[in-house]
Amino acid sequence: KKGIHNDPFIYEADVQVQLISKGQPNPLKNILDENDVVFIMEKLPLEKEETSHVEEPQCEETAISDLSTGENVGPLALPVGRARQLIGLYTMAHNPNMTHLKIHHPVTALPPLWVRCDSSDPEGTCWLGAELVTTNSIAGIVLYTVSCKADKTYSVNLEDLKSSHKKRHHLSIVTTRGFAQYELFKSTALDDTLAASQTTITLDISWSPVDEILQSPPLSSTAALVGANSFCVELIRCGFTFNLLIVLADGLRTGVSEWPEPLEVKSAVELVQEFLNDLNKLDEFGDSTKKDTEIVKHDSAAVDRSIECLFTVRGDLDFAEQLWFKMSGSVVSYQDLVKCFTLIIQSLQRGDIQPWLHSGSNSLLSKLIHQSYHGTMDTVTLSGTIPVKMLLEIGLDKLKKDFISFFIGEFLSQLKKLKSTSQSSEYFITPSVDIQEQVYRVQKLHHILEILVSCMLFIKPQHELLFALTQSCIKYYRQNPLDEQHVFQLPVRPAAVKNLYQSEKPQKWKVEISGGQKKVKTVWQLSDSAPVDHLSFHKPDVSELTLNGSLEERIFFTNLVTCSQVHFK
Repeated sequence: KKGIHNDPFIYEADVQVQLISKGQPNPLKNILDENDVVFIMEKLPLEKEETSHVEEPQCEETAISDLSTGENVGPLALPVGRARQLIGLYTMAHNPNMTHLKIHHPVTALPPLWVRCDSSDPEGTCWLGAELVTTNSIAGIVLYTVSCKADKTYSVNLEDLKSSHKKRHHLSIVTTRGFAQYELFKSTALDDTLAASQTTITLDISWSPVDEILQSPPLSSTAALVGANSFCVELIRCGFTFNLLIVLADGLRTGVSEWPEPLEVKSAVELVQEFLNDLNKLDEFGDSTKKDTEIVKHDSAAVDRSIECLFTVRGDLDFAEQLWFKMSGSVVSYQDLVKCFTLIIQSLQRGDIQPWLHSGSNSLLSKLIHQSYHGTMDTVTLSGTIPVKMLLEIGLDKLKKDFISFFIGEFLSQLKKLKSTSQSSEYFITPSVDIQEQVYRVQKLHHILEILVSCMLFIKPQHELLFALTQSCIKYYRQNPLDEQHVFQLPVRPAAVKNLYQSEKPQKWKVEISGGQKKVKTVWQLSDSAPVDHLSFHKPDVSELTLNGSLEERIFFTNLVTCSQVHFK
């Protein structure tokens, strides 16, 4: 009634309830691909001060729940008996036959309820769930039981699973659907603080029917490349160039700038003065083209701090772009900006330099340069936010040209597709919106590049797949805000990516057995990581454990999802 709450709600002193909305991290995702709004019930963690006074011996049933009384213990589970009680209360609250409870019916259908369990029963139950069956009214409920084990060996037969499902739901025919997930790339976090920034690229394959447990997906399957975030968080985002762009945009918006550490030994003023002196000498000999090439070669030594470290450095850098190279790795203060632009404006006013520029730039610096060609220049007062905006403008122009050079010149070279790609890219590079929006859109473009480079370097898909992925990313970010946790999916033909999975072992393999009703199913899954985050599994010696072959020193987890349906009428 009160809407969605970010904080858990306390129930009967020992339980907390969390409403998980669509788009939020869902602890059931690794088990049922759950993505709807659900209630999660779990044990209320005791405060650290309170736990220090608890001296009562624990019964065996709750021993697994209280794994630790320290900080960051994570979600805690309830005893299975308590979980069953809560599921029972949820069921009765919706059952119109419970007239003795004096509940006013019809009641509003609540989201599904899932309760964390401590696996203290012989079946190793780790979740209990309840989901309502509704048509025009609440017609019944589906009750789920999830068990999970980390065993040295596992013994399961597909026919046994099918027979069990038929018997439980009184069916004569069932359908089977398989799912396999192959991990193509996963970045390694440098420390715990970067864990949330990890990149994963997987190949997800589904097919039907399933012939046997751990079946290799047939070429008739449905497949998709799935990627989230980017490894370039470590390789590009840490690059000085893009970071400075964000610093300048934030400074322009808030009036406060936290300048990054310089990458150059010389100061920004020294580098700019040397740059102007070199250009002045070249102008005396009338061979500016030669010097432009030399400067590109010199600046290529600084490519490791630029997004250009992942593709060919452009050879057509104009004056403003070369200036960005000089200043982006050396500016450490607002005073640096003022001094550098003062030197540049004075050189233009004296006619010491006549630098060339690419057409299409609307920056203040480019306007001054064009005016200098005719011997007249506007007076610019280098105060307030003007110096910050001047550097931000030339940085934006530089990165836009870099990105478009990569997307069109280096990557999407098929002529018949260039026109549509250029039109799609216009959203990201247009100067017709305010400068903060321009920075925001370049951030989107930057994230698209990260995703593409991840694929290019680590899974090397065919050109047609990369083009399709580019179009998919561009379309998404033209219509949605920046979201570096967004999962991109690209449908592919299994035959086109068979080399990526046919000789590999799946990270996850799952079979789903159903009888025509979507909510009534049995699921058996084998995975190399625990799908449950509230239990500490005992890890046995599993050096001989295999998943479709021999995999030494790897631990796999089996989990089984069963359900029963109860009709209220």
